[in-house]
Amino acid sequence: MIFTETKLKGAFIIDLELRADDRGAFARTFCMKEFEQHGLKPTVAQCNLSFNYKAGTLRGMHYQVPPAAETKLVRCTKGAIYDVIIDLRPDSPTYMQHIGVELTADNRRALYVPEMFAHGYQALTDGAEVVYQVGEFYTPGYERGIRYDDPAFGIEWPMPVTVISDKDAAWPPFAAVPV
Repeated sequence: MIFTETKLKGAFIIDLELRADDRGAFARTFCMKEFEQHGLKPTVAQCNLSFNYKAGTLRGMHYQVPPAAETKLVRCTKGAIYDVIIDLRPDSPTYMQHIGVELTADNRRALYVPEMFAHGYQALTDGAEVVYQVGEFYTPGYERGIRYDDPAFGIEWPMPVTVISDKDAAWPPFAAVPV
């Protein structure tokens, strides 16, 4: 695996090192030892899959607070998504900054999301499928969210939002979110 740290400390883009031959290709997608060597939490408590019928579908922006703060390793296995993370660590030099990364089945890229980062994505293709390895169990009492269009962050989504859950559309502005 090739680990590239983003401008948000602790958040990494992870590319595969494909070993190809006449049969096709092989690559490691997760290695506890390599994650630890990069200072990443290697725990996998749950693996989740989401499927999105339509391009323009938006999911997010979600996170969990301590003691149930979660890491995520996010990969698009079918189609393409625009994945966004926001640093919500008050003591971080990149507090309230965000990045967006295109994850596709073709680029096989993954995004490592540290604890206390809000996460969300927009499907860029019909039928986009996303797999998450999550470092903590889903714990509803510790779940939080931020509106995808909160002006405090100025996220520029690549296309109009055509489908969003009522819950995601109703998240309050960031200032109103209790940690």
